[in-house]
Amino acid sequence: MAESLFISDLHLCEERPATVALFETFMRQRAPRAGTLYMLGDIFEAWVGDDDRSAVNLTVEQHIAEVATKGVQVFFMVGNRDFLLGGAFAERTGCEILTDPSVVDVCGTDTLLVHGDSLCTDDRAHQTYRAQAYSSEWKRAMLAKPLEERLAIARQYRQASMAGNQLKSDSIMDVNQDTVVQVMRERKVHRLIHGHTHRPAVHDFEIDGQPAQRIVLAQWENQGSVLCWDHDGYHLETVRA
Repeated sequence: MAESLFISDLHLCEERPATVALFETFMRQRAPRAGTLYMLGDIFEAWVGDDDRSAVNLTVEQHIAEVATKGVQVFFMVGNRDFLLGGAFAERTGCEILTDPSVVDVCGTDTLLVHGDSLCTDDRAHQTYRAQAYSSEWKRAMLAKPLEERLAIARQYRQASMAGNQLKSDSIMDVNQDTVVQVMRERKVHRLIHGHTHRPAVHDFEIDGQPAQRIVLAQWENQGSVLCWDHDGYHLETVRA
């Protein structure tokens, strides 16, 4: 059975060349040996539109395209940093855009995949922003602006987000367990994989008396982290320069 790999929260940008180098190493050496690669959001620090042809964006696209041409199925689920990513990116790279949330078969088990911010329902400010920014009307209006204006807006948003997060308690920036159970129950699954929170862990619990599991992917900083799943189960691998 083909191996599936899961990554998220790389926050790739020109200001993080070491992380970009880790991604390049992973895509050259590890990703081509998998059957499927799931990229679960915030791969980019900010994506302001498919017309942003920065050096980092071009590098990332090239590596995804090369992996896809080697027969690896690549799925990209947008996060709150790269939700303006669209069809032109998918066409250039050969990846498939995956809806958030999505249920996929991972080695014979239906598994719910989300980026993760939709589960942080205690953070009401973010949920209000998310409802607005993810709307078709808002995205159309944003993408209609000149590229330089969009880049400036993204910089302002990042600065405001960092300042706002410093004022929030750690608890509201994590997922709400009741929301987790509700979403998993609605989707009739007992396994969930997500990123966003930067709190890597494996959480075991129960839903209606049945064992359930939530796996949280890690942020990439000085090293990368990959969730690997095959017929023998799952394990984590570290990507180093």
